[in-house]
Amino acid sequence: MYLVYVVKVMIIVTQPPVNPADINTIQGKYPNKPPLPAVPGNEGVGEVIAIGSNIKHLNVGDRVIPNGSHLGTWRTHANYTSEELMKVPKEVGTIEASMLNVNPCTAYRMLKDFVSLKPGDTVIQNGGNSAVGQMVIQLCKLWNYKSVSVVRDRPNIQELKDYLISLGADEIFTENEVKKTQTFKSKKLPSPKLALNCICGQNALEVLRHLAHGGIMVTYGGMSREPLTVPTSALIFKDITIKGFWMTAWTKANMNSLERESMFSELGALFKDKKLKAPPHKLVPFCQYQEAVTNALNMNGRTGIKYILDMTKP
Repeated sequence: MYLVYVVKVMIIVTQPPVNPADINTIQGKYPNKPPLPAVPGNEGVGEVIAIGSNIKHLNVGDRVIPNGSHLGTWRTHANYTSEELMKVPKEVGTIEASMLNVNPCTAYRMLKDFVSLKPGDTVIQNGGNSAVGQMVIQLCKLWNYKSVSVVRDRPNIQELKDYLISLGADEIFTENEVKKTQTFKSKKLPSPKLALNCICGQNALEVLRHLAHGGIMVTYGGMSREPLTVPTSALIFKDITIKGFWMTAWTKANMNSLERESMFSELGALFKDKKLKAPPHKLVPFCQYQEAVTNALNMNGRTGIKYILDMTKP
């Protein structure tokens, strides 16, 4: 039996995605360290099953997602304050709703906040097959930007390229191909004004070399576990700027802003209208969580699947 406080909302959690950051938090390696005892999980979608008498903007039956970080979604039931939850339109698919407040928002903010992009401008990124990378490709297509993605080579590379092109990518290169490409020198595409980096190491260095004069590289991950190396010439002669982005910090700084409200409204509408789609994914019963955890930490970048815990099958 669950105790429901007057100021609380009780939900059934159904489908929390598993991210590397979730595992790093459990390991104590992530900057955010929730006080113990703690429940893992940043993302997820749930259904309201009970509300306190003072709750005005939520009703029983509403679908909700966490309105913040480290609220603990790897569980079947939870009590939250109403401010900790955000209502999601029922027209948005369950899978899309479950991952709405991390990967799509990360892609959205990086495309909006660092460079004033215009239709026809080019964005280059590594990790193009990641969940964020696929959102970047789709948003670039919708906003009329050109997108170039770098992915790691694999046996089914042409299948992956075809899939990413079907999402709207203009060019897909392997790490070896991006070293040799003449795409920008030949003016086939304008030199990128914005580079998005989630890999670091040599991969990021090759991406950096293609940035236009005055371009910006935004780093939001380091899946290679190697440092980001920046040539002196890029700083002096090309006036390249290096910045970092952390969605959690942006959310904390903009929790009640109109800008955040507008972002969720736009992303929700795009998912509802099927103009954005979730990456390939696999639902894993919670009792088989080891598969999701192991693959979430896979560092070779070749799994190609977003793992989501199915809390309806604990």
